[in-house]
Amino acid sequence: MHMHHREVAGPRVVPVTFILEDPRSLTGSDQATHELKAAQGEHLLELALDNGINIEHACGGVCACSTCHVYIEKGMTELSESTEAEDDRVEEAPGLQANSRLSCQCEVEGDGPIVVRVPAWNRNAVKEVPH
Repeated sequence: MHMHHREVAGPRVVPVTFILEDPRSLTGSDQATHELKAAQGEHLLELALDNGINIEHACGGVCACSTCHVYIEKGMTELSESTEAEDDRVEEAPGLQANSRLSCQCEVEGDGPIVVRVPAWNRNAVKEVPH
């Protein structure tokens, strides 16, 4: 994975709720709602992965695919604005909605709260097999 992990000084203060439509495939448990705290500057994909929510991210979180597609149910204005590159990629995602975003591109900027829904079809099922 080639995520650019940022060191953020200060407390993790922004409330972010992840709602998982298929929690077992993403976490191995039946817990569908995860109340987390994010640091300003942190990306939603980083936050999810750091807390055991295995959102698919085939490109490693560099906006080269649409596998980390999520729905922002609350707090869209608390996140960085989408770029043209993200808009182009998210259009390729299944189940496109007005609140669709790529979690690798959503940087927490505001104070929250933020609510993110991870659709059931985002399953961490296809992995490259080493040759």
